[in-house]
Amino acid sequence: MTVYVDSARNPYGRMLMCHMVADGIDDLMGMAGRVGLARRHFQNGSFPHFDLSQTYRAKAIRAGAVVVDRRGLVEVMRRYRVRLIKDAEERERLGLVISGLSR
Repeated sequence: MTVYVDSARNPYGRMLMCHMVADGIDDLMGMAGRVGLARRHFQNGSFPHFDLSQTYRAKAIRAGAVVVDRRGLVEVMRRYRVRLIKDAEERERLGLVISGLSR
């Protein structure tokens, strides 16, 4: 499975942010741990992802994340949504991550 970062440069305060997504929740959380992102920064509102500063983006790329453009990001998101419909185990893993963060 793969982790992806896009090339967005969305302003947030004094930082420029992009997105990190993955083919699976375990991969996403694993990469977050490898680059030092706290789990509390996980976002599940619209889609399971992390917003990354450019510093964390560089760390993720060095750790093996694949750079995608906006269309590539949308394609990953589409595939993952299809996976969630078909894969009960992935839904359960995602649910465990979400419930673990709300404690």
